[in-house]
Amino acid sequence: MNAIEYVRGDATVPRGKGIKVVAHVCNDLGGWGKGFVLAVSRRWPEPEAAFRRWHRERARNDFGLGAAQFVRVEPYVWVANLVGQRGIRTGRSTGVPVRYEAIDAALALLADKAEELGASVHMPRIGCGLAGGRWERVEPLITGRLVERGIPVTVYDVGA
Repeated sequence: MNAIEYVRGDATVPRGKGIKVVAHVCNDLGGWGKGFVLAVSRRWPEPEAAFRRWHRERARNDFGLGAAQFVRVEPYVWVANLVGQRGIRTGRSTGVPVRYEAIDAALALLADKAEELGASVHMPRIGCGLAGGRWERVEPLITGRLVERGIPVTVYDVGA
């Protein structure tokens, strides 16, 4: 595969055979409660619990912008919590929380894990929802870090 595959559907129900990693972007505040994470939590409780613990214990681990956490949720499915946004958007916010360089760094870690597992990667349009990013900036990062290493990537768009 040498291109991202785009499909309609739910990234928490990844398509295909073999080991799959469902990737999404998280903030660096330890917040989990809006956006795609709600769909993740409806399907699997483990990623939220692991993310909150990772944040709570951040003084003793690698939590921070550009970090990635991998949580096995089914025998052939993992969830990748990628820290790619600084804070969250509020009524007083100026600018957007997305940090493209952090997404890029986290995608490099994701690529290593996907290669180690022999996995495909599945995601919504990461960094482009609540984080406020632009897909034309994120897509080349995914291509450079994952697709060019031969890792199959499927991006899911919800709705019709």
